[in-house]
Amino acid sequence: MFQPGEAFQFDWSEDWALIAGERTKLQVAQFKLSHSRAFFVRAYLLQTHEMLFDAHNHAFRVFGGVPRRGIFDNMKTAVDKVLTGKQRAVNARFLAMVSHYVFETAFCNPAAGWEKGQIEKKVQDGRHQLWQPIPNFPTLDALNEWLERRCQELWSEMRHESEPGTIADVWRAEAPSLMAFSRPFDGFIEHSKPVSSTCLISFERTRYSVPAPFANQRVSLRVYADRLVVVAEVKVICEHPRVIERSHHVRGRTIYDWRHYLAVIQRKPGALGNGAPFLEMPDAFKRLQQHLLKRPGGDREMAEILALVLQHDEQAVLCAVEMAVNDDAPTKTHVLNLLHRLVDGKAPEVAKVEAPPALTLTKEPRADVERYDTLRKAEQEARHAS
Repeated sequence: MFQPGEAFQFDWSEDWALIAGERTKLQVAQFKLSHSRAFFVRAYLLQTHEMLFDAHNHAFRVFGGVPRRGIFDNMKTAVDKVLTGKQRAVNARFLAMVSHYVFETAFCNPAAGWEKGQIEKKVQDGRHQLWQPIPNFPTLDALNEWLERRCQELWSEMRHESEPGTIADVWRAEAPSLMAFSRPFDGFIEHSKPVSSTCLISFERTRYSVPAPFANQRVSLRVYADRLVVVAEVKVICEHPRVIERSHHVRGRTIYDWRHYLAVIQRKPGALGNGAPFLEMPDAFKRLQQHLLKRPGGDREMAEILALVLQHDEQAVLCAVEMAVNDDAPTKTHVLNLLHRLVDGKAPEVAKVEAPPALTLTKEPRADVERYDTLRKAEQEARHAS
């Protein structure tokens, strides 16, 4: 028997779901509190360190705290080498997560799944409770939101095996015994990457842009479950949503951020005409570009307008550009005028003209629709007379 807050068990499983209409094989992180039997699952495309860390962050958030001990098998994301007896060479990043949450670890003996029998049983039960029929969601995030809600619903529906009440009832009694969940573990894996002359780095067959000043340098790439963060000179210089291509037959993609190439077009404004990064610009910028590139020097003017986002809020610049295009005045001068008014909080002033006393009407005009009827009647009488 496990005491409240004493332990949790963890394991990976494989299941399937329809994601955006495609049947997708998933790596599912499975957690179970050993006392209350409260369980949590989260799906990923890969079974890697950063996915493991992300899963623990979400599990402890949902459980409302951290148990004092975690029971694991000898998975490669935790154990570098199995030594004699219970001794393990634990992976350094896994050990960093364990130290962050301050729980103890217990690793099962090889091929001894019964040592974490609760989670082994939960994996089997979960296939009927969560994965049959096959879930169908537009995104992996939407699937995980549903899995989290469904797990908590099942807590309230399922009776506890040995304690009175439901799993939810026993979990509520166990929650105060869990260690406090203060902040998530910053669970990234770091790589050193060279930046190409075209301001790109490569990771998992996908290329990502970085700001032009870092071309031909080395940067640090921090890989998270859902995003990539690029660091240089001890500062975060950019961030991208992570792209995971499961098929090795799919040609690698290139993910651009047009802002990263603003320094380039200041030197070479002609690159705007057919530069791939600028195909992803907001529509307002594209509409302005269509006007400006039709006249001499328009590429230089467009480059200078785009550079405004380096000194001003991008939404304010977009608003000024859209207003200029709608005013049929797509010029840098008009955009700057509108932007300064927006930034200063001043709306364009409309002058109020006061009529001089000499022009004041002594008798205000009055709308008289009866005059129209009189004119029509006179016209009809004239026609009959002719």
